[in-house]
Amino acid sequence: MSQPPAHPYSPQPDDGAPQGSYPPPQQPAVPAQPGQPYGGPAGPPAPKKSNVGKIVLISLAVLLVLCLGGAAIAFFAFKDEVKDTVDAANTKVAAPTTLAGRKQISDPELKALSDQMVAEMKSSVQNETGAAGAFYGDPAKQDLVMIAAASGLMADPKKELDEAVTGLSGELAVTNMATVDAGPLGGDAKCGDGKTEGVPLGVCAWSDKGSVGMIVMFFKSGAEAKTEFVTMRGQIETRS
Repeated sequence: MSQPPAHPYSPQPDDGAPQGSYPPPQQPAVPAQPGQPYGGPAGPPAPKKSNVGKIVLISLAVLLVLCLGGAAIAFFAFKDEVKDTVDAANTKVAAPTTLAGRKQISDPELKALSDQMVAEMKSSVQNETGAAGAFYGDPAKQDLVMIAAASGLMADPKKELDEAVTGLSGELAVTNMATVDAGPLGGDAKCGDGKTEGVPLGVCAWSDKGSVGMIVMFFKSGAEAKTEFVTMRGQIETRS
């Protein structure tokens, strides 16, 4: 019995394509990539380094100012507090050029944000004698530190610290805030864990008779922040 003729568009043997059949489809050429031969497969994209959006930094800066802005700075009236008053009056805060080996970030937008933080603290903290706000490190290398501090005569340092911590706990979900060594400058200090936009934070705060301040380390835990806290505080706060 004779075989039916092949369909004009059916697959054909490898030794040739008879008339009436479509030629095999051609694959589009892949553009050559730099450093690759023409038509070679494109390599995987380079991994992007984790960064922190500036909108996150702006939001956090505003939060820190709000937490510190209610600090009640007042002059002491009792003679037995004269020494504390003198120490407090000689306490100053400033944003150093480097912080624990990290250079202050010179990005114009972050510099403007730092200046705004300082201006807000000067206008909201009662009777302040100084304020400091700045960013340090390299966000592209997941090494970023943010500071906010104000100096003045604190009426109730423990209360100021507790209120600042409460504010952070509500807004940044800061947990495990525990008392840590405040260092040679004295006063009270706490460090704990926080998070913003999925980025872990190591948060430390301090308060004494002459200042109140916070240090936020991005991509770090509270335990990691604790190891550098005393060094950083000593570079931000000085007492003559």
